[in-house]
Amino acid sequence: MPRTRLAPSLAALAAGALLLSGCSGTAAAEDQPESAAAESAAPAEAAPAEIVVTHAQGETTVPANPERVLTFDFAALTTLDALDVDVWGLPKENLPGTLEEYSSDEYENIGTLFEPDYEAVQAAEPDLIIVAGRSAAAYPELSTIAPTIDLSNDAADFRTSVVENAEILGQIFDREDEVDEMVAALDDSVADVQDVAADAGTGLIIMTNAGEVSAFGPGSRFGFLHDDLGITPAIEDVEAATHGEAVSFEFLLETDPDWLFVVDRDAATGESTDAAKAVLDNDIVKQMTAYQDDHIVYVDPVAWYIVNGGLTNLQAMTDEVSSALAE
Repeated sequence: MPRTRLAPSLAALAAGALLLSGCSGTAAAEDQPESAAAESAAPAEAAPAEIVVTHAQGETTVPANPERVLTFDFAALTTLDALDVDVWGLPKENLPGTLEEYSSDEYENIGTLFEPDYEAVQAAEPDLIIVAGRSAAAYPELSTIAPTIDLSNDAADFRTSVVENAEILGQIFDREDEVDEMVAALDDSVADVQDVAADAGTGLIIMTNAGEVSAFGPGSRFGFLHDDLGITPAIEDVEAATHGEAVSFEFLLETDPDWLFVVDRDAATGESTDAAKAVLDNDIVKQMTAYQDDHIVYVDPVAWYIVNGGLTNLQAMTDEVSSALAE
């Protein structure tokens, strides 16, 4: 009889213990903060190891935050520099003064803006190679060495392509917020210039090269002046060639823009300094409205001709035009 009474008692105790254990577990879960419970329920999403990039010559899968970066494009270099992203190698000839630090032995010299040193590129064992414009033709061969992207600008939609290329770099190097801030600042600056340009009259941008003069219009490599900054073109039908349409001094006088913007290619390439001023120092130019109103603007030739892109460089170009119109 005693054993008959004891069995139910033990069973009751066991059941009670299980019930208390269950209540204790429920209470602990209820006491746990909601955020902690969510974290324990869903593991944090890992950052992608690779990113698929759509660029001027197709799609390329690149590693996220690559360490050994080679760039044949100074425009991309200016953006990377502003984003505090270091590079492994670059062409060291004709470096803009603002990027002079990259001429040191700390960085590999990988050829020129036009022609890669393929042995140096191979030896660098890069994780990412960037080409654009002048080096775009080397894309097929470079892409056999490492993931390569072409960040060439689109002259017909220059500002948009510059922004998109910066956004690509922001995505690759996890600097998207920084790029967004830079784009917002540029948008504000462009809008300010557009307001002033609306009442500034007409403008023409020319390039001097070895004593010759060529003109550029909307949709050209310097079309940003008209297409985005809003300077009314003095003439619309200018051939959108890489080096512009050759023109005479008589053409400049006949066109007679209120503002004349000048890119000195000789100064940009280091051939000489102030060559453009010497070329335009003649009696025909002196009859122009832009000359008489002191509206001939010699823009930074490296920014406009050598770099010709890059988010921070585009900001500098915008600021330069803004300052000129404000004088």
